[in-house]
Amino acid sequence: MARNTQRKKQFAGRDKSWMNFNRRVLEEACDESNPILERFKFLAITGSNLDEYVEIRLAGLLQRTEDGHTDPGYDGLPPQESLNVLTTEIHDFVAAQYRCWNERLLPEARKHGIRLLQWDELSPKQCSHAQAYFHREVDPLLTPITIDPAHPFPRVLNRALCLAILLRAKRRASGPVVLGVLTVPRALPRFVRLSEGDEGQLDYVLLQDLVAQNLGGMYRGYEVLAHAAFRVTRNSNLYFEEEESRSLLESIRSELHNRRKGDAVRLEIVTNAHPDIREKLRVNFELDESQIYPTDGPPNLERLMFFYGNIQRPELKFPPFVPKPLNLSRKVSDLFEDLRQRDILLHHPYDSYEPVVSFIQQGAEDPRVVTMKQTLYRTSKDSPMFQALTDAAASKEATVVVELMARFDEASNISWARSMEDAGVQVFYGVVGLKTHCKLAMLVRRDEDGETRRYCHLGTGNYNPVTARFYTDLSLLTSDPAITEQVHMVFNYLTAHAEIDDYKPLLVAPLTMAENFLRLIRRETEHATAGRPARIVAKMNALLEPSVIEAMYAASQAGVEIDLIIRGVCALRPGVKGLSENIRVRSIVGRFLEHSRIFHFANGGREEVYLGSADWMPRNLFERCEVVFPVQDKVAKARIQDEILAAYLADTGKARLMQEDGNYARIKPHGGFNAQEFLMRVAEGKADLSGIPSAEKPKGVKAEAGAASKLAVPAGPAS
Repeated sequence: MARNTQRKKQFAGRDKSWMNFNRRVLEEACDESNPILERFKFLAITGSNLDEYVEIRLAGLLQRTEDGHTDPGYDGLPPQESLNVLTTEIHDFVAAQYRCWNERLLPEARKHGIRLLQWDELSPKQCSHAQAYFHREVDPLLTPITIDPAHPFPRVLNRALCLAILLRAKRRASGPVVLGVLTVPRALPRFVRLSEGDEGQLDYVLLQDLVAQNLGGMYRGYEVLAHAAFRVTRNSNLYFEEEESRSLLESIRSELHNRRKGDAVRLEIVTNAHPDIREKLRVNFELDESQIYPTDGPPNLERLMFFYGNIQRPELKFPPFVPKPLNLSRKVSDLFEDLRQRDILLHHPYDSYEPVVSFIQQGAEDPRVVTMKQTLYRTSKDSPMFQALTDAAASKEATVVVELMARFDEASNISWARSMEDAGVQVFYGVVGLKTHCKLAMLVRRDEDGETRRYCHLGTGNYNPVTARFYTDLSLLTSDPAITEQVHMVFNYLTAHAEIDDYKPLLVAPLTMAENFLRLIRRETEHATAGRPARIVAKMNALLEPSVIEAMYAASQAGVEIDLIIRGVCALRPGVKGLSENIRVRSIVGRFLEHSRIFHFANGGREEVYLGSADWMPRNLFERCEVVFPVQDKVAKARIQDEILAAYLADTGKARLMQEDGNYARIKPHGGFNAQEFLMRVAEGKADLSGIPSAEKPKGVKAEAGAASKLAVPAGPAS
């Protein structure tokens, strides 16, 4: 009991922290300073986030409680207590989502001529238009079902929108009430565009409402007593034993087949559903009342993304932004010659992703390139990366390490992996039992001077040109022999499981990364104790690893100033007296998804900066193949410290500060310095580093060293 109490003081709950993150996204949907269609998108993202969370984390907690597990989580709470807290949090969050939808977004959209109409609001012309669409596009896809002894309840697909209908046979007015079930076609948009309203308004009606208006024609001989839209979420946790399968590929394929058999863990149903419908569904899916989530609006808010893509009104979105193209150094003929002289650092989406694509394409086309190797986590057949690698196999050695277990992308990855093999690419599936999450590409080239050199790309994000437009990530292109030789050794590990003792200067999980990160944190502790400059600035998606958190607590107590920029889950508690008084945690949620990982250590004055694919989480440090790499080029390192990190630490517009209790508070309710907007202006040549303000002292939180001048530390003795 005492140990659990101590954990509660030292660690924030993982699930509460995640819910707080999704609330920060919801704040952006409610923020009137964001354009209305962007607000629709933010609300859609909260729906998508929550869906995945319920399928994985909530389902996992349910499974743990049903299996009788009692081991406490990060915050010392046992699974059942965590489940109770989380269920309450999700119910509150869903209510907040629909308040945002009904009270904020719908009224604001109407001001801009965008209306989602109830059926009785449609004009006769609009009704005729909608019915014509129904008979032409919708009706052929529908399969009405009536539940009776001859027709058992159908297997409702995970997250499929359905209608439940209470029916009574017309010839038996006093007969029993039966239930009908109808799946709304997934292939169709959830919002039907109507003929143009008054003054050019954009009018829509819910597809489920259109289907509901035609139930009588589908259930002839029945009286339709009531109907309600619902949606079921199933347990999508992946469990399989690799050693029992012929290969990892086969076990993943088998699990894809079995996934649809997951138990129901959540029922979403419209708030005004008839009580009999609600109860019949609850009993059928074997759910507790707490697992039913009323929706005061359309279930599946993720589908609101439709409006963002369908409505061509640029003034209702963020202003367009064109990433900065890469300019090669003067007097060089190509990218390879440039890389022999310097490293190239790219900050996406502010810098164009095209140089990364071009690096792979040039490797495929250049006859001097004899070997290409690359890791791929998520991509698609229409990706230029895919095409370049398959083309390369015709004239050179091409090797790809594919991650099959990229959650919810397994089927796609299997498909294009097979296509690559057919084209002659050597495809490997990494180390059994470990996800291959590192972002590496290596070209071996016989250069014009007769030397054979390795050229590498190392990144923090996936090889995906589409997501690179709205994810913030960092890319390093280099020919540095110290780095490229170790990238070569990492590929040997991935394809042959050939380990070496040290991958220096790289940090490689699960082999050397955890111990090296702990060493770097403890080194800062030693510097602080000795009176030398000591500071840690770390940016990542999530922080959960207890050993890392405990090492940072020790560093804080020794006087190390620590600034953490963590987009999502954080189990560390900042600002706790006697424990973490020198630690500040901020989260930035804005136009772009913050995805880059950056680790800065003052090191007594000899600063070190690392980038990579790994968060400080157990799965990244111990259960995945990850690579973190140093930035050694002086210009690139200065840019990370004095531009990128400095801007993030000075942000008062989109940053929220984590409080001791795990909740977050905005530094400024309105306005303030927006790091993402500033970095866009820098890319466009409209701003420079002088535009980064000195960090303000937020109420109740120590002043942050957010400006460029404060991030740098004076030179001092090395450790």
